[in-house]
Formats: sequence, structure tokens, C-alpha cells
Amino acid sequence: MEYTTKTEQEQKSKKQISNSYSLVLYNDDVNTFDHVINCLIRICQHDVVQAEQCAWLVHNRGKCNIKSGKLTILRKMQNALTQNGLSAEIE
Repeated sequence: MEYTTKTEQEQKSKKQISNSYSLVLYNDDVNTFDHVINCLIRICQHDVVQAEQCAWLVHNRGKCNIKSGKLTILRKMQNALTQNGLSAEIE
């Protein structure tokens, strides 16, 4: 039997209702800051400042929520990011 807290249940129901997911970018030791920033601008439509901030968060914390939205849109972005050598997952 699986037990979940009320908070976990609320999060699941909110996600189902809003149909909102998060695209998370993970740190790696391969890609340069410039490459990550350029990918965020080109693929995720970030402005320069937002892309730089996300790149620093990924570098310092190991990951960053770079975009929220519908699953179908985020999957396209995730595929494009991974094709460019970045590590991204949808949560």
C-alpha cells in the first residue's frame, strides 16, 4: 500500500488540473556557458539575462527549472536541448 501526504496529493492534482510541467536543465562538465546560454535563448526563448541566470544556477546548484508549461511544448524543447548536448528532464 502506498501512502502519500496531503501535500503530495495536492501537487499531483494541481499538475493534472493546470496541465503545467517543469523543464529542468542539469549541470554537466562538457558544455560551455556560452553554449548553454545560446541554447536557452534559441530553444526556450529566454532573454540574455534570464539565460545567464539559469546557466549560473545550473552551474552552482546542479539544476534549474528553465521553463514551465504544457507537456507537449516542453517535450519539443527537451528534445532540442538534448540534441544540442544538454541534459534536461520534464518533471
